[in-house]
Amino acid sequence: MANRRLAPASEQPESFAFSPENAEWAKTQIAKYPEGRQASAVISLLWRAQEQNGGWLPRAAIEAVAAELGMPNIRVLEVATFYTMFALEPVGRFWIQVCGTVPCDSCGARGLKEMLQARLGPPGHVSADGTFSWLEVECLGACCNAPMVQINQDYYEDLTPESLGQLMDDLAAGRPVKVGSQTGRVSSEPQGAVNTLTDPTLFDGSRVGAWRKRFEEAGKVETPAAQTGEAASGTQQAAENPKPARPDVGRPIERPASDAPAQRAANGETPVKAEDRADAAERGRSTAKHGSARPGDADVLDSPAKRVAEGEPAAGDQGHQDVPARDAVPQQPEASGASAGEVAAEAEEARIAGALAALPKDASPERKADAVGKRPPGLDAARAGKPDDLTRITGVGPGNSQRLNGLGIYHFDQIAAWSRDEITWVGTYLAFPGRIDRENWVGQAKALSAPAQ
Repeated sequence: MANRRLAPASEQPESFAFSPENAEWAKTQIAKYPEGRQASAVISLLWRAQEQNGGWLPRAAIEAVAAELGMPNIRVLEVATFYTMFALEPVGRFWIQVCGTVPCDSCGARGLKEMLQARLGPPGHVSADGTFSWLEVECLGACCNAPMVQINQDYYEDLTPESLGQLMDDLAAGRPVKVGSQTGRVSSEPQGAVNTLTDPTLFDGSRVGAWRKRFEEAGKVETPAAQTGEAASGTQQAAENPKPARPDVGRPIERPASDAPAQRAANGETPVKAEDRADAAERGRSTAKHGSARPGDADVLDSPAKRVAEGEPAAGDQGHQDVPARDAVPQQPEASGASAGEVAAEAEEARIAGALAALPKDASPERKADAVGKRPPGLDAARAGKPDDLTRITGVGPGNSQRLNGLGIYHFDQIAAWSRDEITWVGTYLAFPGRIDRENWVGQAKALSAPAQ
């Protein structure tokens, strides 16, 4: 990284003042913030001061911004020295900022820096003709297209030492240059051919509900042994390596493991001792003391030990449910609170997904719609040349309104008369099965087409 220091006194101008235009602009920036928060405009004012001063910030400009905002000079100096976008020394006509963070460094930024060092000299110095200067900075946010540089306000990406050298030659000669990737990459696409997310079914709606089928198939593959393996492994581990009743807490004397039911079962003994069963069968007596029961003592009829002794399930076993396997599809509640429209929409999505799975991936919208429903009758033109405003139906935007018009659907009463097969056809054609039911297009259309009372 660069050494963030002000330029030597010999290069500092004696004074700095905003031009009339920039002074007026500065007032508009300060006015964006409430009274007492004018310091929030410090970055924008420093940037304009740098532009006015030929691309770098002298001490006088920093102090002028501080006076304009009523800030201590040191506070503005802290901002100027923190951000590398502020040049604290004179720069060339083309200021090259080389990103040296890990992605760019891994993709060849060191070669760019070596080329600039050989051509221009150390960072922070202006070339003899005043055309170039360069600086290493931290992440400039174009990691996908590394290595890259910023020259003045523009990014140049996917560089090599050779392509950067040619770019500098073109800039110096005044020839037009290409901003962005220098290898033809568009935006941040993967290097080379685009080979991910190319399946059109990801975008045309035909995969709606397909996740249900995948989970159902995954649940069928699982074997009973796999379902119980985790529980069996835990029981075996408890029997083979039981924990002591109390931690040793650093005591030097070792003690045998507790006489746990799992340990006794592993040794071939009964999990519950005979004396424990006898104690559990006692009535009207506390298990913590052996005195006779008092008249007001509660009966110990409902204790877990008593139920175990009599062969009944303990409290923790009552209402026990088998834990489903991790890959199993969770069972849906019978009453989820969904509306009738939502239930119908989910059922339609599942049915359509199964029907569309048999079609080729490149099937046209009409072919997909014909496979699951029936096209509603349409009109050649709107009646009397005045179509209804279909966007009054919630869920029908301008785009869908035009597509419906393309199917010959111009009026509310046409939508109000759709049958179940016709609803399915339109929903599949528009690539959102179930939405017509979910948003109740037919019901809305009936209300809109009804004569005014």
